[in-house]
Amino acid sequence: MAIILGIDPGSRITGYGVIRQVGRQLSYLGSGCIRTKVDDLPSRLKLIYAGVTEIITQFQPDYFAIEQVFMAKNADSALKLGQARGVAIVAATNQDLPVFEYAARQVKQTVVGIGSAEKSQVQHMVRTLLKLAANPQADAADALAIAITHCHVSQNATQIGDSRLNLARGRLR
Repeated sequence: MAIILGIDPGSRITGYGVIRQVGRQLSYLGSGCIRTKVDDLPSRLKLIYAGVTEIITQFQPDYFAIEQVFMAKNADSALKLGQARGVAIVAATNQDLPVFEYAARQVKQTVVGIGSAEKSQVQHMVRTLLKLAANPQADAADALAIAITHCHVSQNATQIGDSRLNLARGRLR
């Protein structure tokens, strides 16, 4: 059995989704969005960090899966996305969670069967795969799709470094 936390990072809305995997069976545990309504970026990043930390504390996941940064047309947006992604990863590594990353195209290919799938198609397939009564919010559906992808490809996934903190030596192992 494993609990997987999927994160769809964003500087204004960060989606999260938590699922449990027992063998080949997946079950829904929770999902939602961390919404940052403040204007300054440092405050938004602090809220994302606190939100992800709270979700980790609540669900006690075994694995943390996050979407890779993609090249955006707007460089400023890409930088903000990278910073949001970074604070989410720090929240996970501070809890000694192994971190895995997946490209958006890979997530869509795994969940929908088409790497260029629309958000509505991802929502529909997440609803179907997890036997939900309704489609989850778009960002939460993306996060659940990331968690589902981790379950399907985790044997071949690449962990981002060995991020467990060696407290006895005060450094990363």
